[in-house]
This record gives sequence, structure tokens and C-alpha cells, in this order.
Amino acid sequence: MATAHPNLFSFPSTDYLAQQLRGYVLRAQNAALTRHDTFRLAVSGGSLPTVLARALLAPSNGSPEDTPQFAKWHIFFADERAVPLDHEDSNYRLLKDELVSKIPSELGAPTVHAIDANHVNDDDPQELADLYQEELMRSFAAKDSVKLPVFDLILLGCGPDGHTCSLFPGHELLREKDAWVAAETNSPKPPPKRITLTLPVVTHAVSIAFVATGAGKKDILKKIFDQEEGRSIPSALVNQGGGEKVSWFTDHPAVEGISFPRRGSL
Repeated sequence: MATAHPNLFSFPSTDYLAQQLRGYVLRAQNAALTRHDTFRLAVSGGSLPTVLARALLAPSNGSPEDTPQFAKWHIFFADERAVPLDHEDSNYRLLKDELVSKIPSELGAPTVHAIDANHVNDDDPQELADLYQEELMRSFAAKDSVKLPVFDLILLGCGPDGHTCSLFPGHELLREKDAWVAAETNSPKPPPKRITLTLPVVTHAVSIAFVATGAGKKDILKKIFDQEEGRSIPSALVNQGGGEKVSWFTDHPAVEGISFPRRGSL
């Protein structure tokens, strides 16, 4: 269990947040490329792909450090819905529409690791989860030689109930210790069938970032950061497990009234 505190950043606008997120992501990219010449990240759905696109598709300042090297990116999904890849609920479709399809050709194309579309209509999404875990094994080495995959970066959202990925408050999946990818058959938020990275995989990443904006998030963020009763909320469990590896990118309305110390720059 990590003991250091997460980093809470608050910015005056989503445009400025996107600028800061760009620098953060590209520093993670550059460090990863130095380590192993590939950048392996996992992303969530929701509003995150839109903010990520605003960050990464902005003009570069021309330096190598400020240039996305998309051809070396391997993008996985922190969670995904058991729907066809072209379905409106698909995180794959959302990322493709918002970001991947808009990347200029000269920047290269990332490798996007989608779920196996042949199994999205199965009654039980466990096979879908098992196949996606095998996909991770191919990139991160065999499971028997690596206890947990080490993502270079995981980018997350935070729901109004504090859920992240498809890890919901009070759910038994929060206690999963061994699987890399788990199945959810009865999500409290539709669609009901999903797969998700497990909590140990999320907190094992080199860097973890949440993006949470808008006044609608201030009540749950106050619970997560200020209140003892919020310690069991999934997003708070990521804070506890990841410690200083975790950074929150918020705007001012999302953290109004929160006493946890926050910063205005990285």
C-alpha cells in the first residue's frame, strides 16, 4: 500500500488543463521510449478521449520532446463495454472517433488493442475478459513470469459515484488480486456487460492520471480527498495504492470547497 499522497492539479479552464495534460503525457511517452522504445498506455472512455484529443492534436512547438510519436504507441483500454466496436457505447469507437482518426499521417498511427468483437454477444463476458488478458500477456510477457503488467501510463475518469474503469463502489471486483482483466456482468451503469482492468494492475502502472472536470464532480471529489467515508470509493483506492504516482487533472469548479492541497502547475 502506497503511503505518499496523490498530486491534485486544478486549472482555470479545460483548454489550460489540456495544455498541461499534453506535457504530462508526452513526458511519460519520452520516459517510456527511453526505457523500452515503446509507449504502452491504457485509456478510459467518457469525456477523457475528447480532452486527450484536445491535448495531443494541438500544434507542437517543434521540439522532439513536444511531439507525439504515435507509431510507437500501444493503446489498451482500462475498461470496455461488451458491444460491437462500432456501437455508440464502445470505448474503442469513442477513442477512434475523437482521437485516432484525426491524427495527422506524418505523426504515425498508434497500435490500438481492441477487444475480440467475436465475443461481445456472449451471455457471460468472462471469455471476453480472458481473451483481453491474453492480449496483454502478448505485450507484457507471459503471466507466469510477470505477476502484473506495468503500463507506462493509465488515463482514467471518475464517475459521479467515484467509480473508475468499470470498478464500482462496494463491488467484489475491488478485492480481485490475481486477474489482470475481470468481467462485469451487472454494471450499475449501462451497458451491464463489461470488462475492466483490476485494481492491482491500475496501481502498478508507472504513472496514473485522472481527468475530472465540472461542478458535477465536486461532491464526489470532496469525499475522495477530504472525507474518511470516501476511503473505500474506487477512485480513492487508486489514490491509496498509487500514491504519488497518481495525478489528478481538474478544473476549478470540480474542486470547489476541497481542502486537500492542490497546485496550479506541474
